[in-house]
Amino acid sequence: MAFHEVRFPTDISFGSRGGPRRKTLIATSASGYEERNSQWADSKREYNAGYGVKDINDIHRVLAFFEERRGQFHGFRWKDKADFKSCEPRTKPHYLDQQIGTGDGVTLEYQLTRSYGSDFNPYTRDIKKPVEGTVTIGVGGQELASGWSVDTTTGVITFDSAPASGQPVTAGYEFDVPVRFNTDYMEIDLSAFQAGNIPSIPIVEVRI
Repeated sequence: MAFHEVRFPTDISFGSRGGPRRKTLIATSASGYEERNSQWADSKREYNAGYGVKDINDIHRVLAFFEERRGQFHGFRWKDKADFKSCEPRTKPHYLDQQIGTGDGVTLEYQLTRSYGSDFNPYTRDIKKPVEGTVTIGVGGQELASGWSVDTTTGVITFDSAPASGQPVTAGYEFDVPVRFNTDYMEIDLSAFQAGNIPSIPIVEVRI
């Protein structure tokens, strides 16, 4: 299997439904008290792109995309319209959006991350598929126009010189979700003339 650095058609994914899923085991005692255990450290996104298919041309595009990925075999990029930036969806990314590390005078590489929540127990998510041309980087509160590079296939930032000890390393960016089809069968409904639909196009996030 491989990962194809290509994005599912965004006009179709815009009409999708889905979001993050977690896995929690709950054991309830006879007295009604619960013991809860979170089995996944990270959530996994799931989507259904079938809601975004509007006409026969959309069906054709999805079919071609599905066949080129060989069904579930190859991964691809997905734009989650509800969560695709280092900031809120209607805000422009800024180099101070997310702190991705603290300089120590030695480390050259930092993984892009995004934090959720702030008060009790924030969740930090690795960002592995930043969008090319959208990443901005800051060190010590100042934007760096050069002296660093980003690998858009891994989300790793590499500095030419290590950020000084104690200096916050920050980033702003747009990103995609690494996913795959969650089926090897694409059921197409062509009962309507020049229309039709695909009732279900299940998509699931993959860990990379």
